[in-house]
Amino acid sequence: MEIKPVCAAVIVAAGSGKRMGTTVCKQYLLLEGKEILAHTVEKFEKSKMIDEIILVIGQEDVSRMKQMAAGYGWKKISAVAQGGAERQDSIWNGLMQTSPSVEIVLLHDGVRPFVTEEMIQASIQTAREMGACAVGVPVKDTIKVCGADGMTLETPDRSRLWQIQTPQTFRRKVIFQAFEKARKDGFVATDDTSVAEYAGFPVKVIQGSYRNIKITTQEDLLIARAFLE
Repeated sequence: MEIKPVCAAVIVAAGSGKRMGTTVCKQYLLLEGKEILAHTVEKFEKSKMIDEIILVIGQEDVSRMKQMAAGYGWKKISAVAQGGAERQDSIWNGLMQTSPSVEIVLLHDGVRPFVTEEMIQASIQTAREMGACAVGVPVKDTIKVCGADGMTLETPDRSRLWQIQTPQTFRRKVIFQAFEKARKDGFVATDDTSVAEYAGFPVKVIQGSYRNIKITTQEDLLIARAFLE
């Protein structure tokens, strides 16, 4: 019988949500009567593969988070980390709170509430085998590379392009080595697998879902409500 690896989910919810255009941070907006972040956390709370959850939030939200955790009865939250100036800083703060026994780390956006148990399980298995992976979906539209003047420079082959989502999942040793190198070199990326690639680690992309959206705008919120209905 194969032994399940010890797995931690680092959920990042420290953004201000400026693109949403609301006074309430996007992760705390209600979706069918429950905070977006609560929908997300519960996917990992209920997962049989996840042993601990680290939440990365703004310092001003600590009391709110304690109330949410108590109210929803979450048992797997082992630590709460403070968000940093950039996403990469927030991720690092979360990684530093994972237990030494953790073998696999899943990094996930707090405003991506439609992650599934199948994605979680496939991510863990792939990271265990390959070292690093991300879920994603093939792009539907033609993509153009443009210059600063808006003129097209290149049209990449769409069949090779994927839209990357989260979770992005790693062996603990891989992600720590990658982030340590990035911090030493001053390298900053927009996603976590880019940090692994920069450090020389190969990354496997596995099938996600077009429903696994990141809620960042009012339009995304409407789509999310439609999914739930």
